Amino acid sequence: MIKHRGFPGRLPSSDYSFTIRRANKGGATKLIARERYADRRPADRRADAAFMEALWLYFGDEPFERGNLDAGRLSWLFGREVIAAEDPFDAESYDALLQIDESRARASFPEAFDGSGFWEGRSA
Repeated sequence: MIKHRGFPGRLPSSDYSFTIRRANKGGATKLIARERYADRRPADRRADAAFMEALWLYFGDEPFERGNLDAGRLSWLFGREVIAAEDPFDAESYDALLQIDESRARASFPEAFDGSGFWEGRSA
C-alpha cells in the first residue's frame, strides 16, 4: 500500500480522517458510491469539500493510486467526483487507480478550485 506523504491525515480540529495508517490485514475496504443527501450536516459537507480540495491540490487531474486514502471518505465522492481510472476496476484494492472528474468536482465543490477553500494559505 502506497502512503501519500504530505497528504493531510484528517480535517484539523475534527475526527474526519482522510488517510489510514496501515493496511487492513483482511484486505482493503471496498469503495462504494454513497448517496449524499441534501440534509447532511454542515460539518460533513465541509469535510467532503476539504477532502476534494486536498485531492485536487495533491493529484490534480492525473490518475492516482488509492493507497492509504480513507475508504469511507473516498466513498462519499466515488462514482461522481472521483471515478475509476482503469478497467477492470478493483474496488477492494489499495493499488486501484482513481481520477478526479474535474467538471463534476468543480460543479459540486467550487470552493475546492477557486482558492476560497479550506486549505487556502495552508499546506494540503
